Amino acid sequence: QVQLVESGGGLVQDGGSLRLSCSASGFTFGTYAMSWYRPAPGKERELVATISGGGSRTTYADSVKGRFTISRDNAKNTVSLQMNSLKPEDTAVYYCNAERPLPPRRNYWGQGTQVTVSS
Repeated sequence: QVQLVESGGGLVQDGGSLRLSCSASGFTFGTYAMSWYRPAPGKERELVATISGGGSRTTYADSVKGRFTISRDNAKNTVSLQMNSLKPEDTAVYYCNAERPLPPRRNYWGQGTQVTVSS
């Protein structure tokens, strides 16, 4: 059974930091790209950051570049999102996503973790 369990969300002040973690099970973790998403106006969810299966490639939304860092530990089946210099507009539910880019394509979602940044 596939599971993605996020943790680390909470309430933080403007300029503060949080570290989100996602623990994965039920699939071959190292063959999946891992990403973090959050809701955005006009979209169901926007991509915040993604990391390739081996961890060598990362991509970030322009709005978080230089502030957020995505990383993964394939030995522990976890992916993390270090969020620094948080802003009120970062307030959202953050979802962990696993995507297998090669056939057979697979896509899994976690239940989400709330991040609230107070001004």
